[in-house]
Amino acid sequence: MPLKMWSSPWRSETRFTSWRCMRNNKVTLFRQLQQMTYSLIEWRSQILSGTLPKDELAELKKKVTAKIDHGNRMLGLDLVVRDDNGNILDPDETSTIALFRAHEVASKRIEEKIQEEKSVLQNLDLRGQSVFSAVHTYGLYVNFKNFVCNIGEDAELFMALYDPDQSTFISENYLIRWGSNGMPKEIEKLNNLQAVFTDLSSTDLIRPRISLVCQIVRVGHMELKEGKKHTCGLRRPFGVAVMDITDIIHGKVDDEEKQHFIPFQQIAMETYIRQRQLIMSPLITSHVIGENEPLTSVLNKVIAAKEVNHKGQGLWISLKLLPGDLTQVQKNFSHLVDRSTAIARKMGFPEIILPGDVRNDIYVTLIHGEFDKGKKKTPKNVEVTMSVYDEEGKLLEKAIHPGAGYEGISEYKSVVYYQVKQPSWYETVKVSIAIEEVTRCHIRFTFRHRSSQESRDKSERAFGVAFVKLMNPDGTTLQDGRHDLVVYKGDNKKMEDAKLYLTLPGTKVEMEEKELQASKTLANFAPTKDSTKDSFQIATLICSTKLTQNVDLLGLLNWRSNSQNIKHNLKKLMEVDGSEIVKFLQDTLDALFNIMMEMSDNETYDFLVFDALVFIISLIGDIKFQHFNPVLETYIYKHFSATLAYVKLSKVLNFYVANAEDSSKTELLFAALKALKYLFRFIIQSRVLYLRFYGQSEDGDEFNNSIRQLFFAFNTLMDRPLEEAVKIKGAALKYLPSIINDVKLVFDPVELSMLFCKFIQSIPDNQLVRQKLNCMTKIVESNLFRQSECRDVLLPLLIDQLSGQLDDNSSKPDHEASSQLLSNILEVLDRKDVGPTAMHVQLIMERLLRRINRTVIGMSRQSPQIGGFVACMIAILQQMDDSHYSHYIGTFKTRQDIIDFLMETFIMFKDLIGKNVYAKDWMVMNMTQSRVFLRAINQFTEVLTKFFMDQTSFELQLWNNYFHLAVAFLTHESLQLETFSQAKRNKIVKKYGDMRKEIGFRIRDMWYNLGPHKIKFIPSMVGPILEVTLTPEVELRKATIPIFFDMMQCEFNFSGNGNFHMFENELITKLDQEVEGGRGDEQYKVLLEKLLLEHCQKHKYLSSSGEVFALLVSSLLENLLDYRTIIMHDESKENRMSCTVNVLNFYKEKKREDIYIRYLYKLRDLHRDSENYTEAAYTLLLHAELLQWSDKPCVPHLLQRDSYYVYTQQELKEKLYQEIISYFDKGKMWEKAIKLSKELAETYESKVFDYEGLGNLLKKRASFYENIIKAMRPQPEYFAVGYYGQGFPSFLRNKIFIYRGKEYERREDFSLRLLTQFPNAEKMTSTTPPGEEIKSSPKQYMQCFTVKPVMSLPPSYKDKPVPEQILNYYRANEVQQFQYSRPFRKGEKDPDNEFATMWIERTTYTTAYTFPGILKWFEVKQISTEEISPLENAIETMELTNEKISNCVQQHAWDRTLSVHPLSMLLSGIVDPAVMGGYSNYEKAFFTEKYLQEHPEDQEKVELLKRLIALQMPLLTEGIRIHGEKLTEQLKPLHDRLSSCFRELKEKVEKLYGVITLPPNLTERKQSRTGSIVLPYIMSSTLRRLSITSVTSSVISTSSNSSDNAPSRPGSDGSILEPLLERRASSGARVEDLPLKEDTENRIGKFKRKDWSLSKSQVIAEKASEPDLMSPARKAQRPKSLQLSDNRLTPFHGSSPPQSTPLSPPPLTPKATRTLSSPSLQTDGLMTTGVPPPPPPKSKPYESGQRNSTEIAPPLPIRREAKAPPPPPPKTRKSGLLSSEPGSQ
Repeated sequence: MPLKMWSSPWRSETRFTSWRCMRNNKVTLFRQLQQMTYSLIEWRSQILSGTLPKDELAELKKKVTAKIDHGNRMLGLDLVVRDDNGNILDPDETSTIALFRAHEVASKRIEEKIQEEKSVLQNLDLRGQSVFSAVHTYGLYVNFKNFVCNIGEDAELFMALYDPDQSTFISENYLIRWGSNGMPKEIEKLNNLQAVFTDLSSTDLIRPRISLVCQIVRVGHMELKEGKKHTCGLRRPFGVAVMDITDIIHGKVDDEEKQHFIPFQQIAMETYIRQRQLIMSPLITSHVIGENEPLTSVLNKVIAAKEVNHKGQGLWISLKLLPGDLTQVQKNFSHLVDRSTAIARKMGFPEIILPGDVRNDIYVTLIHGEFDKGKKKTPKNVEVTMSVYDEEGKLLEKAIHPGAGYEGISEYKSVVYYQVKQPSWYETVKVSIAIEEVTRCHIRFTFRHRSSQESRDKSERAFGVAFVKLMNPDGTTLQDGRHDLVVYKGDNKKMEDAKLYLTLPGTKVEMEEKELQASKTLANFAPTKDSTKDSFQIATLICSTKLTQNVDLLGLLNWRSNSQNIKHNLKKLMEVDGSEIVKFLQDTLDALFNIMMEMSDNETYDFLVFDALVFIISLIGDIKFQHFNPVLETYIYKHFSATLAYVKLSKVLNFYVANAEDSSKTELLFAALKALKYLFRFIIQSRVLYLRFYGQSEDGDEFNNSIRQLFFAFNTLMDRPLEEAVKIKGAALKYLPSIINDVKLVFDPVELSMLFCKFIQSIPDNQLVRQKLNCMTKIVESNLFRQSECRDVLLPLLIDQLSGQLDDNSSKPDHEASSQLLSNILEVLDRKDVGPTAMHVQLIMERLLRRINRTVIGMSRQSPQIGGFVACMIAILQQMDDSHYSHYIGTFKTRQDIIDFLMETFIMFKDLIGKNVYAKDWMVMNMTQSRVFLRAINQFTEVLTKFFMDQTSFELQLWNNYFHLAVAFLTHESLQLETFSQAKRNKIVKKYGDMRKEIGFRIRDMWYNLGPHKIKFIPSMVGPILEVTLTPEVELRKATIPIFFDMMQCEFNFSGNGNFHMFENELITKLDQEVEGGRGDEQYKVLLEKLLLEHCQKHKYLSSSGEVFALLVSSLLENLLDYRTIIMHDESKENRMSCTVNVLNFYKEKKREDIYIRYLYKLRDLHRDSENYTEAAYTLLLHAELLQWSDKPCVPHLLQRDSYYVYTQQELKEKLYQEIISYFDKGKMWEKAIKLSKELAETYESKVFDYEGLGNLLKKRASFYENIIKAMRPQPEYFAVGYYGQGFPSFLRNKIFIYRGKEYERREDFSLRLLTQFPNAEKMTSTTPPGEEIKSSPKQYMQCFTVKPVMSLPPSYKDKPVPEQILNYYRANEVQQFQYSRPFRKGEKDPDNEFATMWIERTTYTTAYTFPGILKWFEVKQISTEEISPLENAIETMELTNEKISNCVQQHAWDRTLSVHPLSMLLSGIVDPAVMGGYSNYEKAFFTEKYLQEHPEDQEKVELLKRLIALQMPLLTEGIRIHGEKLTEQLKPLHDRLSSCFRELKEKVEKLYGVITLPPNLTERKQSRTGSIVLPYIMSSTLRRLSITSVTSSVISTSSNSSDNAPSRPGSDGSILEPLLERRASSGARVEDLPLKEDTENRIGKFKRKDWSLSKSQVIAEKASEPDLMSPARKAQRPKSLQLSDNRLTPFHGSSPPQSTPLSPPPLTPKATRTLSSPSLQTDGLMTTGVPPPPPPKSKPYESGQRNSTEIAPPLPIRREAKAPPPPPPKTRKSGLLSSEPGSQ
């Protein structure tokens, strides 16, 4: 089941899980859950197997539930609360308090687990602490892998734990016998050499250093080189290996797999070292260690040495620290520790001694000896043999254990040191004897010289003997520590007779004692004088749970035989070590009570026994001996038999309490109070035994009186001044309640309750408050409080105390203790087995409910106590039945009191609902709270209806609070079932029902009950009711939506205005907020409209206005839902902007400025985030337009949401203007910035007189002017996009939009961007409008093509020499019309000249708003189509070609630094015979008699075309001349060819079409402005006049000021022709078809509309950015430098003929001036736009024909060449012009 639940959160996000996990770095989470899942599956199989013992099964279930809970938390699922057995708690069967506590415990447990896991990942130190903090005993697991050492003989390895700081061994040895073959002696132990060093305590873990040491003993000859005749089997010291394991013990390193290498350090023989020193003293290494050194010294030297010269020799082991005692370790680490694992115990007791732990180990260490060499020349090679004998001299078999891992041996032979007079062995062995044998046994040591020669060795006999008895004469065991033994000579055979030598002193101390006495025994057996010279020292340590070394304890146990020392022994008992006492706990207690009973005459013993008993009870309270608690309890109830002990114990206790002021008794009394629980168990058990034997009548009321007397003494004590006995008072409060359950067995419970009440009352107020409350809590926890009659006594006192604590006037209330006490009281009252509780609940309700409420209201929601108090409040409300509620209301004296209570409660409930006290995942607790609150709210609504409904008693604020509370309850997140999984939803509905419906219907009923008071709630209740109706529950919606109609009707009837504007405005405001917040859906929109319409249509007066309103709200909802859907689910900022504008427009129409401005700023933010600074500026401008330049204060809704703090409209408008200007500057819209700055400057100058601000503003404006002329400003392209099909959102469906592209964005990039927003859309390949079939299709179809903006030049610029940079702005900005041209054929195709039948269809799109604006796209509102004939197209083409040549020539004339290559290409493209077909096409098509006969109306146009051809010659002449001047050697052949070709061309043209001569001043440089200003070279009108003069005439120039005298067209410069050339070359038609196509387009509408009034200057200006597809000059377009010519015109004017010349234009002229109203062709090739200076082209200009061909013939798209990112803008030429090209630098 948990795994199924766990899969849901992942499965619901299946599509995104993997990448989201990667993205959000949740791989770790996924891996953790994976591991958890595997663990759960494994544990499940173990549970199902049915093979686990009961306790293990319970333990495993706990692990399973803990793991499930942890997984739930990680996945954000609900917390599952369980009882102690792991069963899920049922809230119906569990008290609220228990439920709350279970949640707390579960939450804390999971939190600890999470922290523990985090610390494992982050910090091993922490991990060690967290894992081991609750453990007191540990084991160190050692796995011995290998021993590599070149010995050649058998060896014994003794491993032990060692403290180098104290030079002591911590553990006994672990023995490994290693064979000479490099393998274990017992081959079955291969790969199975492992041991656990157990019983390590936390004090061992905090040792600064701890080492694992290994002593290697060689078993063989005296020296390695010796042969067969030499003695073998000798144990010889060989070396040591040491490893510092502090980090492992401290838990910093934990890797059981890691193998550690411990280097081996060899020990050299003393004689060997002496020889080496004599021979090579300079070379001897200082760190050679001699074998005669004590082992501890050797180990310390090796530890101190930084490195060991081990030559690769050493041990390989792995280690792991295991928490727990041996039993726990075997259970928890069964994969490591099994039956074959050796157990090496600590030499000493563990930190905690368990009662069943039987141990009797005697550790004997051979320290050192000193032996006379006797007759030998050299010191002896002494071997000590150790064995255990009884007093009869019988050897105890296998009593000696040299190391763990092997069975015991009967004799232990020590290591032999070669020729060492004072050997130091430091060998420790364990002697294990049955406890009953210890008194009879002793250890015997025999000393023998070992010879290296086998023959001599056999003859050697023991030369000495020593012994030590294990038991002292007084019955105590041999004391721990060192013992100097007497060495007796062994030549006397009688020495082997134990009976003889046991009569002698074993130790030097004994001998000294005996020498003091005159003893006959010594006379009989006097050792020789030599015997005293030898000395031998051992050390012993006894770890026994049955033997004691304490003479006082032994004396107490044997008190009868030593009665005169009883007093002494009782006093000394307090000094005995605790571990000694617990060994003999039962015997000691028996002795104490026997002394008390048998020595009853002497009261002194009573006090001493009492103190001893207190000492023992306190001892068992110590953590080390806490496991002896059950032993003590078992003793009390099973073995204790002193029937009259209660009399004496009570008497002593009473005496101590009554004499508490005696400072000498204070510590004794304090100890007695700490031990009070067990003292009273002894007293009560004694009393129970007494009653069992003697009955009640024997002692009358003596016992009861003693109890009363004790309480009286306590009361007197508590009433004393605090300073005197604060410690005793605190102890009394802490420990006295622990006696209740025992005393209750033999004392009247009601009286006991009264005694405790008096005890509590005896404590002065404001003293020991916390202790007093804790004492009362313990009383409540006792069995006493579960009895109804006892509660009658206790509860008033408890409530009094709590009431004082929770009183508003309480200075320092103890909330924590109060909460604990109150919780316990309520938990007991909720039980079924505690008798009647109704009156008790009533008492609590009357006295505490209001105080608890106020405490909750005043308490911080972050307070750790808030949860407990809210749980108490819920518990009280839950335990109150209906009669309690009505009774409670009846307790209020006045109506105002009821109002205050209800107000308080409503506000508190609402606050608790709004600010969750309990965590979100405490689902059960939250639902319990909701259920209780719902019942309480419903109870209080009856009070509302009963007391506060009629006209006189109506309380508006109270009702208002009720409605807001009810709505807050209904909308609380924990009740929104639709947000939960189906399983959780079903669970909640089954357990609690849908509480929203219940409260929702109640809200409806209460609303309709209001009657005439309803108007008071309009409009304030519109929002709350809206929240109710938005709840996605159909029945609830149907029930509550009619309230809206009721409100409309109510306002209509009662407002006096005959309308419902208040309601309408409020609903719109709240609807906006709610829908944006995620509420509402399509079904709601439909239902709202339907129900409102139904109700309105039935109403006499509201039918029309109500219907309008219903449709209006429906429309608003549609916009808002679209907006929300896009904002929440659509990454596309464009769609967000569209929806925002739709909503914006709605609110603008409704004149809701407040919401309108809010959405303006949302739109502004979207633009700003997308770096659409221009659009952001236009958006803010809408806000600014709502303001006036006046000192009127700002209405709050006019203030924007940013950080402007202003007071007047003027201040706000100024701030806005500054921000808008800043955005226009970022968006390079300097013209708009200038316009606003002028308006702002006027305010500064003439209204606010802020000259400093004006100065800064003018500086900014100056920079804007400069930027217009100098800065780089790429022009955007415009794209038409059609969205067809029902699959699109309503705001896009079947509509066409014009989009303004980003800088440098081409159509392919733009299309791709759109398609990423609509991945399911299908891109249409045709540009023709689709049919109905596509529009009604459920799919998404998208049509996208480039359109050309139609320039709309300001009137002030017309017919003036406006610099090109200024004009470029109007080519792409402040435009509302856009054109798209498509070639088509009319009539039959002429195989000789296809151009003659090629027409142009030009479509003009008019948008709803001008570009740029508040969006980067606007919907197309009007579409018109027109046709342009082939002849008109040809005229446009020639006009534009001439201008292209003119501008290029003029640029090169002005700027001699320009690269000549673009000019070369342009000229060769026109004069080369290969492209002269352009003229021949015109001749074939239009210059024939046949054409003129068929089209007599075109006579003038044909003539114009001829003159335009003629005009090209002088322009080309000038171009060839400049080309010749700038010639390089490489270009000379090309120039020659150009010249010859041009001569032929010119001759032909002049012959056919006449001669036109350019005025010389047109090519002169006019220094009218600074060099940085780029002006048109030759005005369009000049070219026009030149083109229509007689072929024989020459032009006389009299004026150089053409701008004054002749109408000249701004913008007639290279920027016009070049893009057109580039564009026209891209037609999908064949090249010979191209020359006519787009020019024809440019003319159709002009002839059709007969709009002849405009000059040609504007015609050209409109077509600024349109490439000429047809021009013969297509191949001549320059790739780099000339590409910029359209943006950089040279600054001098072309002159035009004076007005008086007879060569005035013929009537044809007006026809040529027509294209402003007839938009020119726009295709996809709009790459270089007329902005100074544009980026270098994205592909070569002469290839643009292919690139742009997509647009002309959309069905056959041709892929563009790969696009490189635009290079940086070209550097400025030295002359200051912006026209220098990359090629010319």
